Amino acid sequence: MKTFMSQLAYVLGEEGMRQNVQVLLRFLLFGVAVVLLYAGIFQVLMTHVEGQEHGFLAGLYWTVVTMTTLGYGDIVFVTGLGRAFSIFVLVSGVVLFLVVLPFIFIRYFYAPWLEAQVRLRAPTRARSGTRDHVIVCREDTIAPGLMRQLDVERIPYVLLESDPERAAVLDSRGYHVVTGPVDAVETYERARVAEARLVFANYEDVDNANIVLTAREVAPLVPTAAIISDDDSQDILELAGCDHILPLRRQLGVQLASRVNTGHAQTHEVGRFHGVILAEFPVLNTPFAGKTIRDLSLRDNFGVNIVGIWESAEFLPPDPDYQLTDLSLPLVVGREEQIQALDELLYIYDTNWNPVVVIGGGKVGRAAARAFQDREVPVHLIERKPEIALKAEAVADQVFVGDAANRELLEKSGLDEAPAVLLTTNDDATNVYLAAYCRGLRKDLRIVSRITHERNMQSIRRAGADLALSYAHLGVESVLAISHGRELMLLGTGVDFLEIPVPQSLAGKTLSESEVGARTGLNVVALETDGEFVSNPDPGQVIPKEALLHVIGTEEQVQAFEEAFG
Repeated sequence: MKTFMSQLAYVLGEEGMRQNVQVLLRFLLFGVAVVLLYAGIFQVLMTHVEGQEHGFLAGLYWTVVTMTTLGYGDIVFVTGLGRAFSIFVLVSGVVLFLVVLPFIFIRYFYAPWLEAQVRLRAPTRARSGTRDHVIVCREDTIAPGLMRQLDVERIPYVLLESDPERAAVLDSRGYHVVTGPVDAVETYERARVAEARLVFANYEDVDNANIVLTAREVAPLVPTAAIISDDDSQDILELAGCDHILPLRRQLGVQLASRVNTGHAQTHEVGRFHGVILAEFPVLNTPFAGKTIRDLSLRDNFGVNIVGIWESAEFLPPDPDYQLTDLSLPLVVGREEQIQALDELLYIYDTNWNPVVVIGGGKVGRAAARAFQDREVPVHLIERKPEIALKAEAVADQVFVGDAANRELLEKSGLDEAPAVLLTTNDDATNVYLAAYCRGLRKDLRIVSRITHERNMQSIRRAGADLALSYAHLGVESVLAISHGRELMLLGTGVDFLEIPVPQSLAGKTLSESEVGARTGLNVVALETDGEFVSNPDPGQVIPKEALLHVIGTEEQVQAFEEAFG
């Protein structure tokens, strides 16, 4: 009864619902008036035409029975006029009470009632005890992956949703949701922002400035992070007090450019933590091609350790007997001086000094071209739209206007001699198509692509791309890096750098005894406990209780780890 009364109060308290009830009442009054009118006409016809005597109650009874199509047949007309009246009453009753009334009742009363029930199920405040959590301000392309990763790392989160119906649906799916306007102080108070570790504003630039100001009004000391689509918005968000500004499209272009090898062979840093560097290096045109990981002896010679290999956009575990190909891209971990020593060996080998080809002159493509320009790497850019191509002229050595699927245009851009091609269009289908086309033209070409939706990762891989990075994955890794207080580490779409608490089943075992790599494919790159940090741990390293495992792997490998060790 309490639930019913609260629902009734909620429904009747809404202005729109009160108007709906008035519509329903007006129709019911109209229906009553029609019934009374028909009962009166019945009385006249029965007395003056049929010659029968019936009271008013009998007329009311006949009218209701006829209009509702029950038709008991105990009171009937025998004259033509009486039967014509009966037909008219029957048809009007079908229209009014069997068609219009159910529609009005469902549309104006029952449907809003059900919506009210859904809205009342939407959580209005964070769960009791929620603290040290990340507040995600809306469900966008970044949010699902971010919440999955936070769950893996056992970091609580709260997702804000302004629509109560949508919030109720998300809550039923297991998300930790709080419903309320994102620009209302009360929403952040109910989300326990004062106890949060980070507020992540992922709306448009204007809305994000409002979110930052609102969150800081409630909790001035809680860090905030906001994405921006326009670089000019950075100053505004800084004035609003935002602690971390994420120009993800520009960063995505820079990250794509950093994964291309031109000129001298060398390592490319993809992230660092506690003085340890994760870096990739090319195998093309080096003596490493054709050798196994065991044959390289990088750990013995340089102190670095291979923790994975990119091969045709697929991240492979470092099997000691795996034979590297010209297009292999090993991922190594080591200290700065160890990475520098590997660089000195690689530097004597040349990859390719010809211009890189960038397809797509949007924000991501221009950011990639600008990054190449900063490295003094020549860039040829292809863009289909003349107005966008005009903007790209400032950051590219040559701009070609036209369709990149035109072979003649690709040849003019220098694809036949280019060390790599970057696919930066905003359409995944186009990037998949171009990756397959470029791979068909050159088997030795390095193809690095942008993807918008991670579900297309398998498609871009099958098309022949060597590496793919997504906007959503960059957003997830950026927020995780901020929440952990470390630098961004973007390994590649589908591959994550995670901090996982040591399960009870592994405490006290050595890494070799745990068989984490053999059973799950995850690679443990460091151990952290009580302020102590051990990078590149030996197989004989004992895993302490209540420590953190710093691992690299895919989502499937993390799931296998949970199933194997709890």
